[in-house]
Amino acid sequence: MAIGFIITIFLIGFIGSFISGMVGIGGSIIKYPMLLYIPPLLGYVAFSAHEVSGISAIQVLFATIGGVWAYRKGGYLNKTLIIYMGTSILIGSFIGGYGSKLMSEGGINIVYAVLATIAAMMMFVPKKGIDDIPLDQVSFNKWFATALAFAVGVSAGIVGAAGAFILVPIMLVVLKIPTRMTIATSLAITFISSIGATVGKITTGQFDFWTAFIMVVASLIASPIGANVGKKVNTKVLQFILAALIVATAIKIWLDIL
Repeated sequence: MAIGFIITIFLIGFIGSFISGMVGIGGSIIKYPMLLYIPPLLGYVAFSAHEVSGISAIQVLFATIGGVWAYRKGGYLNKTLIIYMGTSILIGSFIGGYGSKLMSEGGINIVYAVLATIAAMMMFVPKKGIDDIPLDQVSFNKWFATALAFAVGVSAGIVGAAGAFILVPIMLVVLKIPTRMTIATSLAITFISSIGATVGKITTGQFDFWTAFIMVVASLIASPIGANVGKKVNTKVLQFILAALIVATAIKIWLDIL
């Protein structure tokens, strides 16, 4: 394995994990297109969509651990939300991750593009007043949240993502969860979701071990740093960064498909 290739993969993992820790996503929405397009652009062997989704799933598992650890204090983790949505998304992501072996690469990319498009549209829905709610007074419909999490899990499991890039807009727009609680809690739910997706990808051989290992090392370093930075950044800025990432990715994937 060439040193240049190792550095490239490490930087992809580091950048994606830093941003994921900061805005509360697992990072697949950033790293999926980076893994797909950057290595061949630099003259290295291209990964298939199946390999990229598998590597992403494993890397997200470790990126979210670092993020949750950084947010463990301060009352940002909503345990009820984590239990209900986490259990549901775990089941859904395992079904999606295991079933993805039956899909073509084009099909996986289309699912990814559709998810990113829905998430992008939701990020531009007004979210007035949600950050004025005290963290200890946050309430939501548990069964509605459970159903939404299952649907996200199935779809996200297919593309090797943990679903946070669409989970975060759902929590902000539909469930009305304050931004910082959404970021912290979505990282915990994403960690649970990534277990199902990772098991599904590994059992079907959809990953490259050494590339995944390099990404994991980068994730464990960068994700806590990103989470600590995210605590200090204005919530409007965090929402804007997430929206910009989702929109850019959706446009790029659709252009390649069409």
